[in-house]
Amino acid sequence: MTTPALDRTVAMIGGGQMALALAEGFCRAGLLAPADITVYDPHPPARERLAARLPGIVFADSARAAAAAAGVVFLAVKPQQSQAACHEIAGHLRADAVLVSIVAGLPAASLAAMTGVPSVIRVMPNTPCLVGHGVSVACQTSAVPTAAAARVRELLGAVGHVHEAEESQMNAVTGLSGSGPGFVALLVEALADGGVKAGLPRPLALALAVQTLSGTAALLEQTGEHPVQIKDRVSSPGGTTIAGLAVLEQRGVRGALIDAVVAAATRAKELGG
Repeated sequence: MTTPALDRTVAMIGGGQMALALAEGFCRAGLLAPADITVYDPHPPARERLAARLPGIVFADSARAAAAAAGVVFLAVKPQQSQAACHEIAGHLRADAVLVSIVAGLPAASLAAMTGVPSVIRVMPNTPCLVGHGVSVACQTSAVPTAAAARVRELLGAVGHVHEAEESQMNAVTGLSGSGPGFVALLVEALADGGVKAGLPRPLALALAVQTLSGTAALLEQTGEHPVQIKDRVSSPGGTTIAGLAVLEQRGVRGALIDAVVAAATRAKELGG
């Protein structure tokens, strides 16, 4: 049976790290071949990186040419570049095209208005997609065909978990899972610094910090337990963990993390205009 064109043609407007992560994931999972993906990026280093990692990937001379070649078009540019990119591809997308935007903060209605494409899926992926352990949260307009929505979710599943949310929740998603890797990386760095201060060599301290975080995350995911259960289980009366937790509470770490997520969500809203 012939595979529908929608299933085998993907364009990337923007060829940065997230576009690379997505394209590699699609191909690694066997959902696409590199030749099924057309990319437009004006920056030679981005194109060279993509060509080296995905031999056979296709490059277009313009955003409009890339968009015209595909049934699924990923808008993978910075928020500041999104308006210009949308105006460039407007009028050049196929009638059956689905626009998938990973631009933080930009509402689906704005995307539809700027491009003239009613079928829009907004996605907020995060950087662990680079290693196949990402989180992508999606919402869509009512015009997106069921088969197209399923195909996009299948593609996103190649780089990690996929969740759905209301569009009104997408800025909060950006603040948590989109910006979260930066917050977590800061925590890992701080834990490693603490290990060094306590007397560990830095390579060992960093390895312990990374592995402790990933192991705890896996424990939470696989058991389904609430974080407080893990915390209480390792907090023996008068022990080491409760002593450290008391310091974290005194320094307001919990409140600072909450405020960081809210600040990132607020900034995502600002970027969307």
